[in-house]
Amino acid sequence: MRERIAVAGVAESDLGKVPGKTAIQLAAEASRAALADAGLQKSDVDGLFTFGFGAMGAVQFGEYLRIQPRYSDSNYMGGSTPVAFIGHAAAAISAGLCSVALIAYGSTQASDGSRRLGGHAEDPRLPGSQYERPFGIPLPLGAYALAATRHTAVYGTTSEQLAEIAVATRRWAQLNPVAMMREPITVQDVLSSRLIASPLRLLDCCLVTDGGGAVVLTTRERARDLKKPLVAVLGVAETHTHQIISQMADITVTGAALTGPRAFAMAGLKPDDVDVAEIYDSFTITVLLTLEDLGFCKKGEGGLFVSAQRTAPGGPFPMNTQGGGLSYCHPGVFGIFTLIEGVRQLRGECGARQVKEARVALCHGTGGALSSSGTALLGRI
Repeated sequence: MRERIAVAGVAESDLGKVPGKTAIQLAAEASRAALADAGLQKSDVDGLFTFGFGAMGAVQFGEYLRIQPRYSDSNYMGGSTPVAFIGHAAAAISAGLCSVALIAYGSTQASDGSRRLGGHAEDPRLPGSQYERPFGIPLPLGAYALAATRHTAVYGTTSEQLAEIAVATRRWAQLNPVAMMREPITVQDVLSSRLIASPLRLLDCCLVTDGGGAVVLTTRERARDLKKPLVAVLGVAETHTHQIISQMADITVTGAALTGPRAFAMAGLKPDDVDVAEIYDSFTITVLLTLEDLGFCKKGEGGLFVSAQRTAPGGPFPMNTQGGGLSYCHPGVFGIFTLIEGVRQLRGECGARQVKEARVALCHGTGGALSSSGTALLGRI
């Protein structure tokens, strides 16, 4: 797979608050733009990967687009799903089950005024609804707050260190003209923002927006004849370890500890080879845990790793260069936007926020209550 598959096109839809449009419309807008970015037609698509439009997500989206795919996938693992779909689509293309795969997502959470994914309320029969929510934990925020509290207790991580992530991400957003939040903030601003679930404050938490995104994959051979520079899929891995936070074996160790080594091994790379990292930032603690588990620093050293604006523009570790879910957009599932930005960075299309000579990008998604992980390594060939 690592020798054959390329990302041919990426795009997002309108972002922010987009009243009057449905989630499926936003996904379709992004899909049309991603196909145009690749120089492909809708008729070229024979593999469809999507979710969030009900129980038959891919079926409904295929009907809307008037596509009858040879292969489709509607699996859903939360925010990591689009990154995991890179592996699913690559495997399907490698097996000859499809030749052009479209990964797409859309959400209207901001317009709906809720955190519901795809317009569907949480099922009261789910374990979280039965065994955690009745005892007062606000989900998913409370689960991440528990992880932050435990990391602080075990490793001495501070709220100031978590705030460094939010500040650095906002500095990247200031360089992105379509980012939702572009006003500068300081560590003190983060610490002074409203407490939501201790120790996480308002500016430790992602945005709630509308929006959609799409990614198009095909073979490297075909991609070489298309419009944009070749971005290859070098390595990819996924896992899910639990659904509800009370069943997490170690609340400071995520599935990234499994997916990171697998993706790096497939790519024949190591963390030091990564030029730009796009890491799911539902909350600041999500980033810190993921950096440790992917191997960029040792467990417990994430706070030190992100200090002194290490991940900000001009820092030695460029991360979440579009502004992340904390400042750019977050329509429920941010994983697809890590891929879009990773590809654009490798192509050299990011203008003021461009990372110089970026050749390898790591894109990582986290879903649920630190429940699922997807890691993809992309490379400019």
